[in-house]
Amino acid sequence: MSDTASEEFEDSFAEQQRMRELLSQETRHLILQLILGHPAHLTSLAELDYMIPKNEAAILDQLETLQEAGILDVYVHEPNASTRDLPSKFWGPTERGVDILYKHNFLRGVPVARAVYEETEKSERVRRHEAAPRPTLPDAVREALEFEEPE
Repeated sequence: MSDTASEEFEDSFAEQQRMRELLSQETRHLILQLILGHPAHLTSLAELDYMIPKNEAAILDQLETLQEAGILDVYVHEPNASTRDLPSKFWGPTERGVDILYKHNFLRGVPVARAVYEETEKSERVRRHEAAPRPTLPDAVREALEFEEPE
């Protein structure tokens, strides 16, 4: 076996291990589960803050870590920016993020994450955020997250 092939294998293994560690950290894992379970797969910081038992700064720190890894990004809905009670920034998966989540079997759990999300009791503010207009996810992301909902 050549040194190049061995190095490529080690690099690939190291990247898989890094991603597993990144995805398995408790707060990041909860963030991803909530985003996957959200009907639009785009959540406001207030929605995440309500559902994750961490302070907003800790959640934002982990969102930024997921953004740096290319898994999540901020999607902005400009018309909401001038409305006081509606969020204009939403966190959602990127195309690279969907690919990573697929490779690590997160997407198989989308129907369960949706059921849990829908059964969770929410405050009036969170329900208002949940119903807020949002930007559209890229087609590849939206299609990867679609599933047949039972009747």
